[in-house]
Amino acid sequence: MEIRELRAFVAVVEAGAMSKAARRLHVSQPALSQTITALERRLGVRLLVRTSTGVQVTDAGTTLLGEARAVLARHDQALAAMARHTADGVLRVGVPLELPPELLPSALARLPDTRVQARHLSSVAQVAALRAGELDVGLVRERPPGPDLDAALVVTEDVGVLLAADLAEKLGSPVRLEDLAGLEWFAFPRAGSPAWYDELAAILRSHGLDVGPEVPEEQRLIIELKIPAVSAGGAYAFAPPAWPYPLPDTVRWVPLAGNPIVRRTWAVWPATSRRRDVAEFVAALEDHRRNGSRA
Repeated sequence: MEIRELRAFVAVVEAGAMSKAARRLHVSQPALSQTITALERRLGVRLLVRTSTGVQVTDAGTTLLGEARAVLARHDQALAAMARHTADGVLRVGVPLELPPELLPSALARLPDTRVQARHLSSVAQVAALRAGELDVGLVRERPPGPDLDAALVVTEDVGVLLAADLAEKLGSPVRLEDLAGLEWFAFPRAGSPAWYDELAAILRSHGLDVGPEVPEEQRLIIELKIPAVSAGGAYAFAPPAWPYPLPDTVRWVPLAGNPIVRRTWAVWPATSRRRDVAEFVAALEDHRRNGSRA
């Protein structure tokens, strides 16, 4: 028996269905089914009974389940012990600006023995780092194309707008996008996240707003500049409701009428990755999204 076969078997039993286990393990359902069939053939016994609602464990499967869990626990304990002596125990995570403040702490709580190195990078830079082997998992604002990277949607946010306090009072809450006409959009460089920028620009134009000149690629979005630009009263900036930075009395966050702008964040990792810490990290992010409501 191989460790991957035991891990697949335990995952299927715990999930109660092949499809759920396949998502948890980040493999296709046919591949997982073949793994279980190969394990049954190797042992010469039936471990699971497939039903229309999921799977049921046979008596032989129940016996194997206890043994498999013990073997996997000892295996993972050995790996964790060795990881403390190498750099391989480090999970390298790319993060964008303005993540919900509770997201990473909640996910990392599932990995108490894993050292994490976080790097603030744009979506494009994260994808490049993933493909260069410089990151293990990234959190990006647009799903990258191509079969070399896997992705899971982990955050969905109804974006609001930051306005000068007196202007916010005048426009009311929620504010309509078209009421922002005449103000300057405090934007970010398109090169950092082209698809997300284009989506925002299209929404603004559809509401009769001027997108303005494109921000130079070398001019990074600096959070500290958002507040002065907005508080002067001539600009607006987009931000999620759980914006993780303090707001002065001169600036207000206001929801947008009809929630026309939805920002999505994907967890992205190499399709060839078989790292358990990556799988656990992504699963924790997915659990956080399922258990919470849209921000």
